[in-house]
Amino acid sequence: MKRTFVTLLTVALLTSCVSKKKYVALQDENSQLQSQLTKTAVEKEELEAKFAAIQERVDEYNSKINTLTEENNSRYVSVGDDAAVISNDAKEKMRATLQKVDPSVLAGATTLKDSMDIAIAYNLQQKMENSNFNEDEDISVNIDETVVMISISDKLLFNTASYRVKNAADDILKKIADVVNSEESLEIMVEGHTDDVTIHNEQVEDNWDLSVLRATSVVRKLQDEFGVAPGKLIAAGRSAYHPVVPNDSKENRAKNRRTRIVILPNIDKFFALMDSNN
Repeated sequence: MKRTFVTLLTVALLTSCVSKKKYVALQDENSQLQSQLTKTAVEKEELEAKFAAIQERVDEYNSKINTLTEENNSRYVSVGDDAAVISNDAKEKMRATLQKVDPSVLAGATTLKDSMDIAIAYNLQQKMENSNFNEDEDISVNIDETVVMISISDKLLFNTASYRVKNAADDILKKIADVVNSEESLEIMVEGHTDDVTIHNEQVEDNWDLSVLRATSVVRKLQDEFGVAPGKLIAAGRSAYHPVVPNDSKENRAKNRRTRIVILPNIDKFFALMDSNN
């Protein structure tokens, strides 16, 4: 009996010791969890504060964007399907220009873009007239909406099968340069055209080559001798594939051998032509 009592007492003591160790371990674990929870809560508050600050900045930027958009919309007017815009100032200048235009021409304008085209064409035409640009059988000038097209017979510019510009062409090229130099928004595209008679020699490979070389020669002369900014110049060769008349006679072939100079507004500076003082 006595031995049984001692055994039971020993078991009880061991059980008590094990339970206490588990309790202490659980307490330590709980303490760590509480500490981690407190740290997580602090970090959460810091993140929320940072997010609130970022959101405040985003709201501020959105407000500025909306304000700028409203101001921009109040200053500009949309024109046509291509989403072009003009300022109210340019619109007023356009109206002043249109007052000088023949009413019969204005009768065909049904949209704001139509009116804009008419105003620009008028200003371009005035520039051409102010340059004392005279037409003859070897030079023709046409205005198609906002584009001026000047066609020059090759006999005024080049010798047969040559791409070197004659000095005799200086007068006509200077007049063209004066028009373009007078307005920042204008550019020049020079197109070389030939007839359908194939050419090939040591200097020229074919009609394509000749048409490009002639256009480039004119462009270089406009740049080097008459001060046209190179960024406003374009050189293109069309060979014999854009004739004005059929190549079925000597006279018609002569008409097709030509250099076409196209004067057009630079779209980035389009509305510089709206100045009513021109």
